[in-house]
Amino acid sequence: MSTLVMKFGGTSVGSADAINKTAAIVLEHAPKWDRIAVVVSAMSGVTNALVKGAETAACGDDKTYLDLHHDLKQKHIQAIDSLISSDSEKEALGKAINEILDEFSILCHSVFILGEVTNRALDTITSLGERISAQIVAAVLRQKGAKSEAVKSTELVVTDDNFQNAMPIMDATNHKVNVNLVPLLNDGVIAVVTGFMGATRNGITTTLGRGASDYIASILGLALKADEVWIWTDVDGVMTAAPNIVPDAKIIHELTYSEVGELAYFGAKVLHPQTIRPVVEGGIPLCVKNTFNPTCPGTKIVAEPSGKNGAVKAVTSIKNLSMITVEGRGMMGVPGIAARTFAAVSRQNANVLMISQASSEQSISFFIPSNKVNSVVKSLQDEFSVEIQRRDIDRIVSLDNVVIVSAVGAGMRGTPGVAARIFQALGESNINVVAIAQGSSECSISLVVMDEQSDDAVRQIHQKVIMKK
Repeated sequence: MSTLVMKFGGTSVGSADAINKTAAIVLEHAPKWDRIAVVVSAMSGVTNALVKGAETAACGDDKTYLDLHHDLKQKHIQAIDSLISSDSEKEALGKAINEILDEFSILCHSVFILGEVTNRALDTITSLGERISAQIVAAVLRQKGAKSEAVKSTELVVTDDNFQNAMPIMDATNHKVNVNLVPLLNDGVIAVVTGFMGATRNGITTTLGRGASDYIASILGLALKADEVWIWTDVDGVMTAAPNIVPDAKIIHELTYSEVGELAYFGAKVLHPQTIRPVVEGGIPLCVKNTFNPTCPGTKIVAEPSGKNGAVKAVTSIKNLSMITVEGRGMMGVPGIAARTFAAVSRQNANVLMISQASSEQSISFFIPSNKVNSVVKSLQDEFSVEIQRRDIDRIVSLDNVVIVSAVGAGMRGTPGVAARIFQALGESNINVVAIAQGSSECSISLVVMDEQSDDAVRQIHQKVIMKK
C-alpha cells in the first residue's frame, strides 16, 4: 500500500486561512495515496507562549500564565469559529480546548508553588499546543468530507526519558504504530498526529526538542515504511543560502541525505537536525515544500543525486559561538589530553560543533555555544590544574563572537580546487579565517570567522563559488 507522511509547521497551521490551505493540500493528495498520515505543529507562537507561562510561574509570577490562558483560548476559538460550521464540532472542540488550557493553568500553578520548572514538567506544558492544533485540523478535514481523527503521538512514539531532547526507541515505536495507527490508516482515515512529542515506556510525556515535529514525521515514516515524507513549511525549499543574508539565494531542487544532514547541522533552519536519520535508515525520499506556494516543486532529498553533481550547493552559518583553545608545549605526545578535554566539556553538557587541532599537537581548539563558555573554561581549568601548575599546559583561553561558515556539496570530494576558490573569495574581501575543518566525508568545508565578517563571508562564497560553479 502506498503511504505518504506529511508534516505541517506552525505557520502552516498558524491561522484559519493557513489551516484551510493545509486541509486543501491534504485533500488534493489523498486520492493519490492508499494511506496518509499528517503531522502538525502547534499554531505559530503557541509553544513560545506556553514556555513563557511556565518560566514566569517559576519566577513567582502567578498572573502571566492566566493572561496567556485567556489569549490562547481566544486565538484557538477564533480559528474554530472561522473554520467550523457544525455546532456539535464547535462544542466538542471548545470543550477540548478548555480542558487542555485548564491543564496548562494547573501545571503552571504547581510550578508557581514549587518555584521551579523541571524539564519533565516543561515537556508536558509545551506539548499542549500540538494537542489542540491536531484536533482542529482533523475537524476541518471532516467538515470537508474526509474521514479524519486526531492522534496523540504519545500513543505512537516511544522515547527515552531525556526530557526536552528525548530520543526515539524504534522497536517499541514500531509496535505502537502498528497497534494504534496502522488500523486507522488501513481503514481510510487521515490521521492527524501531534508533532514534537512522544512518551516514555511508562507513558510520561517527552518532547524531542524544539522544531522536532519534522523528526516525528520522519520517525513515523520509518515505522510505517512510507514511500515518501513531505515537510510543508513557509519557504519554497532548501535554499543556497539564508535569504535574509543573500537576497538572490536560489532553491536547491535536489539534495542528498548527506548534504542536507550537513546543512541542518550547520545552522540551516528548514529541517530539524535529527530529521534525516530515520529517512536515511528507511531509504525514504524526503521533500520540503511551501504550504503557501504548493505548486512549487520544492526540494527533494534522496540517497544519490539523479543528475550532474555540482561542487558546492549551499553555504550556511552558525552564530553565537565561542572558540576555546587548550595549548601548551607539554601536550606534545602525551596520551589522553584530547579525551580529558572533551570529558571536561561533556560534564557541562556543552555541544561541540567543530574541532580544529594543530598537527604539532601543541593546541586543541573547539567551538561551543557562547552561553556555555564560562562553565566549560572552569571545568577545563579544574581538569588540568596539575598540568597548568607545571606548565605542560600554558593556557586555556576563549574567543567570543565567532561564527562557523560551512560550504556544503557532495560534489566537493571529486572537484579539485574547491577549497582554493572558497579561500580566494574570502581573501579578496579581506575576511580573516580563524580556523578551518573538513569532514572525512568531504561533503563540507567549515571555516570560522569573526561575527562582524560572517554575513559578508556567506555572501562572498555564494556569489563567487556557488553562483559561478
